Amino acid sequence: MLQDAEQPFFQMSGVSKSYGGAVALDCAELTVRKSRIHAILGENGAGKSTLLKVMSGVVQPDEGTMHFDGREVSFGSPAEANAAGIFCVYQELSLIPDLSVADNIYAANPPRRFGMIDRRAQRRQAEEALAQAGAADINPLTKVRDLPLSRQQMVELAKALAQAPRILILDEATSALTAADVARVIEVLKRLREEGLALLFISHRMHEVKALADECTVYRNGRHVMSFEAGTRSDNEVVEMMIGRKYQHVFPAKPEAKPADQPADARSTASVLACHDLAWSDTLRGISFSLQPGEILGLGGLEGQGQRELLLALFGVLRGCAGKIEINGKAVSIGSPTAARANEIGMALIPEDRKTEGLMLPMSVRENLSFAALDRMSTLGIIDRGRQQSLVEQMIELLAIKSFSVDAPVGSLSGGNQQKVVIAKWLMRQPRILLLSDPTRGIDVGTKQELYQLLRRLADQGAAIVFYSTDYDELIGCCDRVLVLYEGRIKMELVGSAITEQNLIASALDLPVGQIVPSTGVAR
Repeated sequence: MLQDAEQPFFQMSGVSKSYGGAVALDCAELTVRKSRIHAILGENGAGKSTLLKVMSGVVQPDEGTMHFDGREVSFGSPAEANAAGIFCVYQELSLIPDLSVADNIYAANPPRRFGMIDRRAQRRQAEEALAQAGAADINPLTKVRDLPLSRQQMVELAKALAQAPRILILDEATSALTAADVARVIEVLKRLREEGLALLFISHRMHEVKALADECTVYRNGRHVMSFEAGTRSDNEVVEMMIGRKYQHVFPAKPEAKPADQPADARSTASVLACHDLAWSDTLRGISFSLQPGEILGLGGLEGQGQRELLLALFGVLRGCAGKIEINGKAVSIGSPTAARANEIGMALIPEDRKTEGLMLPMSVRENLSFAALDRMSTLGIIDRGRQQSLVEQMIELLAIKSFSVDAPVGSLSGGNQQKVVIAKWLMRQPRILLLSDPTRGIDVGTKQELYQLLRRLADQGAAIVFYSTDYDELIGCCDRVLVLYEGRIKMELVGSAITEQNLIASALDLPVGQIVPSTGVAR
């Protein structure tokens, strides 16, 4: 560990934790100091979240010791850790949707007057907490369910800051934020560091680590690998520590671009999916495009421009959509997800939030993998257990899903392996059209690379893929074409060498793009 003249504020030594036959932590070490931002790095399943859950009282270690502010401690619950001044902001929300923002921030300890909740004081204090979190624009009386995911995550941060923490832990807490909110959080964390807080930060976004971290610690397979001052190791060196092998960030090769001199009608007729003037509320405004078999079509633009709603509309989730959708040149009505996944359409959606929209966390890996394809492993409504087992094993091998048992709760898996389960669940149906909504959010670099390879392999086998990502590198490296959305419309179509970060950003901001012809609304 790094040596410092300053006395460590918090220290963990020899901490181990196992779940059945799976070792989550193996004699892990961690030293935390005041007025520093400490980045915790590692692949999904490396033990990072378990380590911080031990630190915050969520999980009890099998072995090891912890010292906080010069004395040995052990926390039997999150409440005990909170009482000591340790608070954690997780990627998974802990908010109550039907309560207001103010009620959520002070759910555990509201201000009282004469034994009753002092609503006026609560609102005032909530406004102060939101301002401290860089979210002063959020009305504390708004119900949480009425806020987009990014703003809900800002409420989580305000909730933690309202308790005046001594140590603040952020476990992938920025993964759901918009770029603007990430910038605000970075400024907030820098200010808190100056105020003397100790901050721990888990992120798979290396640019956030570079912008924030004073010190980094890498874990692999539950063990401490190395701690070092931020900026003293290259990105490749850090990634190689994380994955335990040489790393080269290479996206799979794209096929050669198809000729663009075909008539528009011919290109549309050859498509597996075509949309004409698709509209919904004020969010989608006349979306027209087409998609060919074997193509990866990216959706770009700033968050909140209609990308997610477009995927939901295609999958039959939204009600009251106008416009026309064609599958293989034939007009279809997709009124529900059941209709979208039917054999004659063959569509699958990988949702943004795997934990609430993609998985049943208490249920087993086997059950989660089977949900979408029960009709393919059943006869007269009775599941063929042998066929189910065979298909489950195929998916586990195909996506290299790491689980000590197919009967283990899927919630016990790392985030990356949970995401693999969501994808595998739908691949069991062998979809012709695959819709992905920011699928690498909160996923480590090794798993990301596996996903990129899988998408290109599926496309090479004839699948048509719509890939929404908030990561420009993914759009540039994975996609054959990118449609940039702005205020619910297709602002720009970028193809081949025109898919650059400069062009993506310029079109996302509604700025001129050099020598790029605006989209006609029909795919190549």
